[in-house]
Amino acid sequence: MSVASFEDRVRESFASQGLMQTLGAELTEVSEGHVVIEASLSPAVSQQQGAAHAGLTFAIGDSSAGYASLSMMPKDCEVVTAEMKIHLLAPAVGERLVAIGRVVKPGRRLFVAASDIWAVTGDERRQVATLLGTMVPVPV
Repeated sequence: MSVASFEDRVRESFASQGLMQTLGAELTEVSEGHVVIEASLSPAVSQQQGAAHAGLTFAIGDSSAGYASLSMMPKDCEVVTAEMKIHLLAPAVGERLVAIGRVVKPGRRLFVAASDIWAVTGDERRQVATLLGTMVPVPV
C-alpha cells in the first residue's frame, strides 16, 4: 500500500470518529505502524483534582494504537480493539497529552499494539501512561 493511501485512509477514519472530535483530539503524525494523537487539556476533560481524566488518556492511547495497526492492514479490513491494558504512571497535568501509538507485532488475525502517553508543557514532557493491547482485523 502506498504511503499516501494508508495515510489518507487513517486520516479519513479518524475524522469520522465522534469521540475524538468531542475530546478535541488531533491526529498529528501518521506513518506505517506509527500514529500520534494530541489533545489539549482543559476543565472539560479533567477529573476532580485538575489532572486530565484517565478516560481521555485511555481514549487517545487506544486510538493511536488502533490507527497504527490500521496503517498496516489490507484495504479490505478495518480494526477493532479486542483488549487493552493501561498503566497510569503519573497525574496527567500539562498543556496537552500526546499519545504515540505503534505496532509491536502485526499478524493476520491479531495485531499487538502499544501507546505511550505524555503530558506536555512547553518543551517539557512527562510520561503519564502506557497501554498494550490486541487489535483484530475485521472485513469492511
